[in-house]
Amino acid sequence: MRSLSVILLIIAGLFVVSCNNNRPAGYVATSKRGEKESAGKSLEKVNRYLVNAENKEIDSYIKRHKWNMKSTGSGLRYEIYKKGNGPAIKKGNTVYLNYKEYLINGVLIYTSDKKGPKVFKAGRGGVESGLEEAVLLLGKGDKAHLILPSHLAFGLNGDGDKVPRRATVIYDIEVIDVK
Repeated sequence: MRSLSVILLIIAGLFVVSCNNNRPAGYVATSKRGEKESAGKSLEKVNRYLVNAENKEIDSYIKRHKWNMKSTGSGLRYEIYKKGNGPAIKKGNTVYLNYKEYLINGVLIYTSDKKGPKVFKAGRGGVESGLEEAVLLLGKGDKAHLILPSHLAFGLNGDGDKVPRRATVIYDIEVIDVK
């Protein structure tokens, strides 16, 4: 019986040593390197396709509405269609906006008529990054159209209410006050 225990102990020891293959502690097996790179390239390809498709949809929207928009490096499109007389907005200013917010298919999702003016401190977050960027191009009294690609609006998940995932958002805004 004792020799059987010794043989089983030796076999178990050989099994443990042979399975180690000198891998560091915490090693987790992964797929072959080529497969990993291929999956990464596929995801990159899909993302590039989705971004290009969204940009084409935005360009088509601008053309249909005959807007004369400027574009920033981030992808924000904006048009100031009425210039106000007030001071330019700077980081740290409290901004008061009247707004209408639409999906690119024309569905009105939010409006200051129902929710009240949008109030936030410029450059401090709390609103879509595209809206943050846009207000720093405006001043008190300005009226503007904004088109926020999904990555500058509510991203991959939407807002959990009226904005679906990966949605392009259109704003029609008026800067009513800057403090």
